[in-house]
Amino acid sequence: MTERRPPPSADRHAVNFSGSATLTDRGQPMNASDSPDRVAVGAPADGHVHDPAADRHKSARDVQSTYAEVADRFARWAWLDRLFTGRFRRRQFGDARGRVLDVACGTGTNFPYLPDSVDLVGVDLSPAMLANAREELDRLDREGSLCRMDAASLAFPDDSFDTVVSALSTCTFPDPVAALREMDRVCEPDGRILLLEHGQSDVGPVARVLDWRAETHYEQMGCRLTQEPLELVDAAGLPVVETRSAVLGIVTAIEARPTATA
Repeated sequence: MTERRPPPSADRHAVNFSGSATLTDRGQPMNASDSPDRVAVGAPADGHVHDPAADRHKSARDVQSTYAEVADRFARWAWLDRLFTGRFRRRQFGDARGRVLDVACGTGTNFPYLPDSVDLVGVDLSPAMLANAREELDRLDREGSLCRMDAASLAFPDDSFDTVVSALSTCTFPDPVAALREMDRVCEPDGRILLLEHGQSDVGPVARVLDWRAETHYEQMGCRLTQEPLELVDAAGLPVVETRSAVLGIVTAIEARPTATA
C-alpha cells in the first residue's frame, strides 16, 4: 500500500461563497475571520508534464476574476451545456456514491447528474460561480454544502470523501497536477476519482484548429484548450481504472483510484 501524501503545509482556511464560514478538521462549517481573498495556490508539483500552457501566466486570482465576469452567462447557458455534455456527465457521475466532493463545481452543472442519495459538497474558487451553484441546488430542490476553496489546497482531512468528481476543470487550474493530488488525498482509499475533461483532438484537422485557437482562448478564458488530461493524471500518479473518449477525442472520461490502494 502506498503511503498517503500529507496535506499541504500552508494554512488552509476555506470560506464559503458568502465569506462567512470555514471548515473544522472534520470538514464541517464554523465561523472564521479569514478574508475570502486569502486563497493559497499550490506550488508547482514534481513530475509536472511540460505543456506550453503550464508556462502561461494566469494565477488563481486571474482565473477567479475571469469567471466572476462569466458566471451569470454560464448559468444562463446551462441548457446548452446539458445539450452537449449532459450525456457524458450522466454516464460518468451517475453512479457516484456516499459523500461526494465536486471540485471546481462552477455553476453546479454536475449536480443534476449526481444521485439524490449522495451527500454533496461543492467547492470552487469563484464566489460568483458558487452563487449560481446555490441557485442550481435550489432549482433541483436538493441539499448540498458549497465552499469557496482552491482546488490545489483543499481544506479537508485525508480520506474525507467516498467519491471525488470534477468536470472540465483541470484546463483552468494554475497547477492541475497539484489539484489532482489533492483530490487523491481527500478521497477514501477504496473510493473513486471521476473526471470528465476536454483536450486536444486526435483528428488532425480538428487538432490544428484547436492549436490555432489555443492562445486566444487561454487569454480570454484561462482555459488550456489543448491539454492532455491523461498525461496530467499520470503525472499526478493516479492509477487509471478506465478511460473513454468521445467527440473526435476532445472529451475524455477518466476513472482513477486513490494512490493509497495502489
